[in-house]
Amino acid sequence: MLSNTTLGMLLATVNSSIMIISLPAVFTGIHLDPLAPGNVSYLLWMLMGYLLVTAVLVVSLGRLGDMYGRVRIFRAGFVVFTAASVALALTPAGGRAGALWLIGWRLVQGVGGAMLMANSTAIITDAFPPRQRGTALGVNQVAGLAGSFIGLVLGGLLSAWHWQAIFWVSVLVGTAGALWAYRNLRATAPPPHDVRVDWLGNVTLATGLTLLLAAMTYGIQPYGGHTEGWTNPLVFGGLAAGCALLVAFCVIETRVPQPMFDLRLFRIQAFWAGNAAALLNAIARGGLQFMLIIWLQGIWLPLHGYDFAETPLWAGIYLLPLTIGFIAAGPVSGHLSDRYGAKLFATGGLVLMALTFIGLLLIPVDFHYPAFAALLLLNGVGSGLFSAPNTTAVMNAVPAAQRGVASGIRATFQNAGMVLSIGLFFSLLIAGLSDSLPATLHGALAAEGVPGPAIDRVTAVPPVGMMFAAFLGYNPLTALLNAAGVLHSLPAATVATLAARTYLPGVLAGPFHQGLVVVFVLAAALSVAAAVVSLLRGGAYIHDELTDEHVHDEQVCLDCDCT
Repeated sequence: MLSNTTLGMLLATVNSSIMIISLPAVFTGIHLDPLAPGNVSYLLWMLMGYLLVTAVLVVSLGRLGDMYGRVRIFRAGFVVFTAASVALALTPAGGRAGALWLIGWRLVQGVGGAMLMANSTAIITDAFPPRQRGTALGVNQVAGLAGSFIGLVLGGLLSAWHWQAIFWVSVLVGTAGALWAYRNLRATAPPPHDVRVDWLGNVTLATGLTLLLAAMTYGIQPYGGHTEGWTNPLVFGGLAAGCALLVAFCVIETRVPQPMFDLRLFRIQAFWAGNAAALLNAIARGGLQFMLIIWLQGIWLPLHGYDFAETPLWAGIYLLPLTIGFIAAGPVSGHLSDRYGAKLFATGGLVLMALTFIGLLLIPVDFHYPAFAALLLLNGVGSGLFSAPNTTAVMNAVPAAQRGVASGIRATFQNAGMVLSIGLFFSLLIAGLSDSLPATLHGALAAEGVPGPAIDRVTAVPPVGMMFAAFLGYNPLTALLNAAGVLHSLPAATVATLAARTYLPGVLAGPFHQGLVVVFVLAAALSVAAAVVSLLRGGAYIHDELTDEHVHDEQVCLDCDCT
């Protein structure tokens, strides 16, 4: 059970990040211009569509696992995921049609990923006694969160070979996981009888989350002459309607006879505190990967002589300390939390992460790698210290019949936090770029002798487009100046300077750092807030299945087999 569920979590979470670092190869492979009007939408949906679907569906699929069998839903997750991966690997078209095909099947892939995420933790909690759950869940959670880090490295390696390889590897692993699950995985806890689906709750939650997270996605994009879309009535309406539906969902769940999940779970101190800390941590950490990838691929690597075609591979390699730190700390903290409780490790890990965010904002954009690597390593250690103990504390606190939905709630908080983080961090970064990038770019082009009208045309490009162009390894300056009709009138030496791989990253470095300062200050503040919430979880808290009561004595829970 542990090996198969861990493989499922690894598969689902690798694919939450593998596209981040592979997008340059994907856009090149389907021949999509990142600066063409509307193409930023395709980029954002390729990045965030998978996360949005998993965030929306994990609670519903966790509840279905409670009702119809967690192993049954988990096995089906492998099948759905693998079928979608085959369709992605066989993308038949290029351009916008190819982008829509990729986005659509990434959403289907997200359904399979949600089926795996929602039930793997509950299956492990069913199978292992309380004194061993921390270790088992530690291994599973290390695979889950390490998967998002491994996806960065794997995406760099595979996209350097061929962009479709990032989907073929999912086909191979998904097929192996499905065969393994149907052959060997067996349920240890029978599903309850006489249960009904809470359709109203499912529809309300899914619609509310979809509207809220989709509005966040479109809020990043330019609208009506503004650099971002927060003034778009559809964005504002989506946020308002999404929040209203989530409030309605909470009301519905208190009145239906068999709710999608029992809101009384949030009366359990360890449950609500652990989930709140996980949400704050996900918001603090979720956008970090995107910021680091843009930092490396769009600025640091080109400044250090790396060709744009090589930046995905090397960005993955240079981010390895983050993965190493997490993998080293996760299993150890999970094992020790079985004996000493979750509070010390989870809270200490969050404080360590806050310190690394402060360290990242203090180093220059063109940093010395050893200092950058040390901060990444410590950030990974902090994340590992928090994840496994916190998950164990949350899952130990709920009744067996609610473990599937409890796992789904935990995954929803984590995945929704990731999507919110991306929207929030990108908005802050773009706001920082909007304040300084046009003036910086204007001065740089004027110094090269570019005529004023042409400069105005270049600086009119939204900062989000310029940033994504650099991230995708595309220097748009020559194309923009050619569209302005002045490229051929410039001296050859000037054209060569503007087309050089170091020119645009050099211009972006200063404005980008201004945005990074705001982003990392917020991430540090959120990590500190999560640490404060983590302190409120109380002592070790394990649900006693024999008496259907909760055991509060930490020494009894940890030092004997009473539960």
